[in-house]
Amino acid sequence: MKIAVLGAGSWGTALGQVLNENGHDVLLWHLEQDFVDEISKSHTHPFLPGVNLSNTLQFTASLDDISDYGEVLVSAVPSQVVRVVLDKFPSGWKKSVVSVSKGIENNTGMRMSQVILETLHLTTEEIVILSGPSHAEEVSQKFPTTVVAACADINHARDVQKLFSNDYFRVYSGNDVIGVEIGGAAKNIIALAAGICHGLGYGDNTMAALVTRGLEEIIRLGTTLGAERATFSGLSGMGDLIVTAFSPHSRNRQVGERIGKGEKLSYILTGMEMVAEGVETTRSIHGLTQNNNIEMPICEQIYKVLFENISPRQAILKLMGRELVDEHPV
Repeated sequence: MKIAVLGAGSWGTALGQVLNENGHDVLLWHLEQDFVDEISKSHTHPFLPGVNLSNTLQFTASLDDISDYGEVLVSAVPSQVVRVVLDKFPSGWKKSVVSVSKGIENNTGMRMSQVILETLHLTTEEIVILSGPSHAEEVSQKFPTTVVAACADINHARDVQKLFSNDYFRVYSGNDVIGVEIGGAAKNIIALAAGICHGLGYGDNTMAALVTRGLEEIIRLGTTLGAERATFSGLSGMGDLIVTAFSPHSRNRQVGERIGKGEKLSYILTGMEMVAEGVETTRSIHGLTQNNNIEMPICEQIYKVLFENISPRQAILKLMGRELVDEHPV
């Protein structure tokens, strides 16, 4: 099968390599022609050190080429530019889309499947979400990895499951699109918080409390928006939260750690070559909590640290000083 990958960052490229090794012809798109020329010549990626890419992986900087290519599109660009890029696709474009971007769109509060639905005028059955604990660096090195493919049409999710699965990349299937997308997006906020705690020098007690209560906030958000609670015990919930909160590969954790050590967010973002999705997702989810009256105190304090300039220590004192309540209200 011919498969187009929109976005040749580390994640898009790692997935392109998986698909290529599974016997598929893969064309990847990147915005910059210089990048395309270099990666086509070297067969290496600057964000996947030590990995030799397949000689048969193809790259392009042409959106016309990528929109024309193949039977399936993998959408792997950062969440805040998904709409901008897909708006440039030709009118009437119709193919299956596998979305692997983890975020919530600013201003609209839309999940990525909703953005794709609105821009490409597809049906929900034509959009599959692929998500779970999966650092690109480790997938590209063939470390055993498991993720989940979710679609309103479970049979389409199973088709994508078969497309990606191999002896080091195992895909489960499901139909809770909302839960899988919310888990993949919201965990990045908790990862920012985990980095902040690490940067402040806090230990295991703090991290355990943060991840446990952070997961409860993610569940509260997801179930309010229509997700199934069980999804958050799975790969796209607890699984993705663990890997993102604890791993040194996590860009969101890295940003949080630098904030915890006293650096300003604007300075950190200026020097970053890759996107930390959690920063803008914090803004988006703050809007969702306000509009839907959802209590998410950790996410609220991370919003204030990022965008209202309160100090991390102030935020933690605020959280620890909240009214005492039952852990599981009756």
